[in-house]
Amino acid sequence: MAPLKVLISGGGIAGNALAFWLSNLGHAVTVVERFPTLRATGLQIDLRGHGVEVLKRMGLEQSYRSVSPPEQGLQMVDRSGRRRAYFPANRSGEGLQSFTTDWEIMRGDLCRLMYDETKERAKYVFGASIESIKQEGLGGGSVEVRFADGRTELFDLVVGADGQGSRTRKLMLGAETEDKFFPITGQYVAYFTIPRPIEEGEEYMATQYLATNHRGVMLRRSHPDKVQVYVGCTDRSEPLKHIRRGDVGAEKEALAKIMRGAGWQTDEIVRAMMTADDFYCERMGLVKLESWSKGHVALVGDAAYCPSANTGMGTTSALVGAYILAGEIGRHCGKAANADVGDGVAAALKAYDQKFRPFMDQVQKGILEGDSGMVYPSSAFGIAVAHLFLGLASFFKLPIFGWFLKEEVKDWDLPDYPEMIFYHFDWSTLYCYEAGLYTCISHGVAQKSTGVAALHEKTTNCRATLHIEVKQVLFEINTSHNYSHPEPSQLS
Repeated sequence: MAPLKVLISGGGIAGNALAFWLSNLGHAVTVVERFPTLRATGLQIDLRGHGVEVLKRMGLEQSYRSVSPPEQGLQMVDRSGRRRAYFPANRSGEGLQSFTTDWEIMRGDLCRLMYDETKERAKYVFGASIESIKQEGLGGGSVEVRFADGRTELFDLVVGADGQGSRTRKLMLGAETEDKFFPITGQYVAYFTIPRPIEEGEEYMATQYLATNHRGVMLRRSHPDKVQVYVGCTDRSEPLKHIRRGDVGAEKEALAKIMRGAGWQTDEIVRAMMTADDFYCERMGLVKLESWSKGHVALVGDAAYCPSANTGMGTTSALVGAYILAGEIGRHCGKAANADVGDGVAAALKAYDQKFRPFMDQVQKGILEGDSGMVYPSSAFGIAVAHLFLGLASFFKLPIFGWFLKEEVKDWDLPDYPEMIFYHFDWSTLYCYEAGLYTCISHGVAQKSTGVAALHEKTTNCRATLHIEVKQVLFEINTSHNYSHPEPSQLS
């Protein structure tokens, strides 16, 4: 099958991840992002479980770790600033993660890592957005896209990766269909940064404060000159609900009123919030669809299955979903596929849904029924009980964040896609199993000796080393000697 012409709407985490994989597969990928530049902004996020494995398969582990924030853990403080509980970061890379994982990163840094790996293979168009989509009456399964500037263009596949409030999702479902974003009643979180130089002896720490009337504040230190701020509330009267989305001034005023008199450092934080230029207020909720595609239009990431920030699985879900969508396209629409474009894309989208839905069903389970992980007590007594429980959990080193977050997805394995073994790795150590594939010669130089069968089975990236497991023969290349690294074209 000839390479697909693919349009991805959204240059965030899900969009860049999908562009990474599809461009590596040789498809013609265009990414449109309504922001005028790469949106390398946002606060701290993390990867968990299967998301870590996808990152390794992308060959980005070393780059990721090089920009990982040095956060040491999470402390809970009371109104006077006294520490009531402390949960250190899990730096072992094993077992369930704590609140601070071994895989922390700033959202903008992750976007830039994937963009830098992809920009030479995919076309990025900034300051552009989709105005309309037409599929009916077009032959061969094509999608006609009209952009906001009036241009029209045909694509084999259009993918919405434009977030929780996805415009692509609304266009795919049609004006007659109610949008499938389901809010968690009354829950809002605002994100911004404030300038605050680090003081002598201060640790890189996440600090959580609980206030009465369902309010809370978290500060996270990831930079010596500023701190990240998360202001959350479970406000049952919902004054924020009726504010037009994006009306930052009104959102700030409403939050300032809600947080008034909350104690600790909240007055200072609210004053700084009023002048913050990176303020963003999110209504907590999830996206749940019966199908993640319609015809040749599909969705990925928060646009398809936003799990809410409460789960701690938004970034992981985006990376794993993009990997599976690309893997199924590689399987059903690759060079070896016998189907035509229409049948191949349809089969890939069906398999994407079938393979990834069990994962997302577990991640989203119970969120709308109150099992959300975001609990702000209403009274001083409730806060005292929370401090007692958290203090005991801290003392006995109980993995309580594993109880609330959705990291462990049971009875589900990340698929392997032989089509997605790429050559983005350090050749310092290479393991190959394939009789007659290579012969090790003097000084550890590898030289091709016979025809090469397709590499298959499983790819695992261990920091700067990629181990490719194929069948039987093992060899290691010693990098202390000069030699020419084989190019991908030499391996086919």
